[in-house]
Formats: sequence, structure tokens, C-alpha cells
Amino acid sequence: MAEEPWNLRRVLALFKNDPSNYHETNIEVDPDAELAGAYRYIGTGGTTARPTGHGPAMMFNKIKGFSNTRVLTGIMGTRQRVAKIFDMDAKRLGQYVGQAVANPITPVITSNKDVPAHEVVKLATDADFDLHTLVPAPTNTPEDAGPYITMGLVLGSSLDGSMSDVTIHRMAIEEKDKLAIYINPGGRHIGDFAKEYEAQNKPMPITINIGLDPAITIGATFAAPTTPIGYDELGVAGAIRNQPVELVPAITVEENAIAQSEYTIEGYILPNERMQEDIHTHTGKAMPEFLGYDGVANPSLQVIKVTAVTHRSDNPIMQTTLGPSEELVSMQGITTEASIWDLTQKAIPGKVTNVYNPSSGGGKLMTILQIHKSEASDEGIQRQAALLAFSAFKELKTVWLVDDDVDIFDMDDVMWTMNTRFQGDKDVIVLPESRGHALDPSQNPKYDPASIRTIGMTSKTIIDGTVPFDMKEAFKRTQFLAVKDWKKFLK
Repeated sequence: MAEEPWNLRRVLALFKNDPSNYHETNIEVDPDAELAGAYRYIGTGGTTARPTGHGPAMMFNKIKGFSNTRVLTGIMGTRQRVAKIFDMDAKRLGQYVGQAVANPITPVITSNKDVPAHEVVKLATDADFDLHTLVPAPTNTPEDAGPYITMGLVLGSSLDGSMSDVTIHRMAIEEKDKLAIYINPGGRHIGDFAKEYEAQNKPMPITINIGLDPAITIGATFAAPTTPIGYDELGVAGAIRNQPVELVPAITVEENAIAQSEYTIEGYILPNERMQEDIHTHTGKAMPEFLGYDGVANPSLQVIKVTAVTHRSDNPIMQTTLGPSEELVSMQGITTEASIWDLTQKAIPGKVTNVYNPSSGGGKLMTILQIHKSEASDEGIQRQAALLAFSAFKELKTVWLVDDDVDIFDMDDVMWTMNTRFQGDKDVIVLPESRGHALDPSQNPKYDPASIRTIGMTSKTIIDGTVPFDMKEAFKRTQFLAVKDWKKFLK
């Protein structure tokens, strides 16, 4: 008997009787700013405006203006929740996901037309077709450019059909059958494929898949050099689950869709057509991004012409996330950890014992490396590790180096190294005029015209909080008695 396919509903069943990790509400919520505004207090975490919480994922069962649908947010909102979803140690997630990259399981295409994703089909040619009423995408703040699809996995292929890719982008619902899509320059293979089509003045067929097993969502956030162009990230999810991701031919475009999706949007990225992101609001803002700031509305985004919306028939789940949240840190940070871990283990095996990308860097801009120095000749290896980290992920901005007696998942312990194992005049290394991430507002020529020539350039910083090997004994931490049955005192 075939194993039940992994999908979002199977994952939610893991938390059915766990109120600390999953909560449903039947109180009606307005998707226009109220949903995100409420969840910020309950469980979003990350760099969302204070106060915030690290609470359960939330399923909102009654969405104002919509029927027979619901909205989920925060299922990957804590590292511990992701660990349970993958049945893995939370502190080793990066290493585990990295192993999946090295051993992908290729997706399969089914000829079965009765897949969940295609139970209900709405065509753009239908008289009542309107994305605003078909897709319950929330507006995160009162100043957003509009409703945003934030957890839509775009699946597309190269012009010759030899390569496929999946990536997540912010997509604003602009018209009844049009989306504006932000493709980070130079960072996504979907963008490379779109350039091929545009050069030939051809529309690029894509599907947007929403409401997925987190193994698919997290696997899709890998980027080069770990997953170079031509690498299909759906294979990562296959390896995590030991089960290939099932694809199905789309209904209106020549592309595949993920068969277990809750929602699928089909359409084309139009060639040589651009759209102002905030064309309806003129606020100058897009939506909250992962660094804790509102994204600047782009004056010229690529346009998706939608041809169909398909979904499950039984209360389909619109999955969404808040930009500066712990959920995005899980999605972006774990895969970045995996990339850094892989490169350091190949170059200096055994010297980096763990990697963590915390929420204070949005999962992308900062990493903490736990270093093991076993002999005098290892002195300096920690800074070599930092250079490798920058090589593994070009958008990385800050690398923090600590010894292996420091808990890298405890920011108090990490900060302690800066105050007791650090001297500012010798332990800060700065690499100016490097490539970074355009969504960091400090990476702007106005911030530092002397060294930043274009948006997305930055100075990269290494903070070396490791102890010199020849002074190891002077920095030995206090050793307390190991009391094995300490819990008896709590009874």
C-alpha cells in the first residue's frame, strides 16, 4: 500500500492536539490588515514591531468577504515546530536539510486528473473571474500596496524545457487577472528563465502553488551556489520526506503544478511589460519585508497574466506569512545554514561544529559559527570559516565567531562573548564594498556614498569572539555540579 502523500493537511494533523503549537479560531477576521495585526501579538516572533509573541500557528476559519476558505499563518514559526515537522533535532536542521540537497529525489508527474489541487477550477474567461474574490490573500498593513501572496511557490522552466525551478516571491494582486511579481535581481533562476522568454518576446508559463508541505517550501529557498541553475529544488523535499513530490500538468498553461497544493494560480509572466507596484494606493510602500521594514514599492515590476485559479473543494487553505517573522527566518535561515555548513565541512572539516542564522538577521544577513580549535595551528581557522560563509551565501552581511562552549542558539551567550572574549581594535574585520541584499535600507549610496556605489552594496563584518588557543585555560567557564535528577526539586 502506497504511503499517504505529504501535504499541508498531514502536517497540521501532527499538531491537532497541541494547543501550544496550533490554534484555530472561528471568530471572523478581516484579511485587510487585521489578520496580520492580530497574529503579530500571538505568534509571529522575529523582528516584527514590539510587542510580539512566539506562540502557535493560527488557522483563521472565517475570513471576511470569503466563504469556504481559511487562512493559515505561522506553521514554520518556530525552529522547534519545523524540527517536529521533519522529525529532527532543532539544532541540527541545517545539517539535515543540507544532506537532502546532496541526495535529491526527483519529482514525479502523475496522469491522475483527480488530484487535490484541481478539485475546483476557475478560468479567467469566466464572467465572474476576479482574483480579489477568489484568492483570500491578506493585506499585511494599512499601507500595503494591496493584497499579497507571500507563500506562493512559483514553478517555471527554461525556454527549451531542459531546466525547472521553484522560488518564492512577493506577488501583489493588482487587477482581476493580473499580479505584479518582485524577482530579486540576480538571485533567482526563475528570473533567468524569464529573461530568456523576454529576449524572444514570449510569455513564460508558470504555476503559483500555495498551501504546501513545509519540506517543499523550505527546500525551495535554496539558492546558488548550493543549488546552481538546473538544480530542481523540489528534489530537496523529496529527500526530506523520502517521497517524490507529485506534479500534475496545469490546465491552461504548458507547465506543471504541485498536485497536493491547496491553491494553484496558472498564468504567464508577460514579456516587456511592467507595472507600478503601488498603482492603486500610491503609498510608496509594498509590504513588510523580512528585515523588519516596509519594502519600497517598485515602480516597474514584472507582470503575471493569470489564466486560471484552482483549489481543493473542502475549505482550501490560503497560506500566508508576515515578512519580518520567525516563520520567514525558518524558511530562509535553515537553508542558508545548510549551505554554509556544507562548504565549511568540505574546506575545513571538523572545525565548524554548528551554524545558526538568527532572527535578528532575518535568517539571511547574519550567521553564527561555532568553532572548534583543537591545536595551536588552528588559530586563525575561525576567520577562514567566516570567509567560507560569505562565499556560500553572497547576501550574508555579518559573521559571528564563537567557541564550541558557547550556545549559538542563545543570543545572551553569544553577546557574552563580545564582552568577555573580544577586543574591538583587533577582533572586528571589515570587508568593504561587497555585494549584499537590496532590501537592507542601509545598503544605499545615501547611507555611505564613499563606499556604496549602488543599492545592494555593503560592508561585510566578521566579529571574532573566539579565545586565542594559547589562552584557553584563562577563559575556562565556571563548572557547576552536574545534578542528573534536578527536576525532582520542581515537584
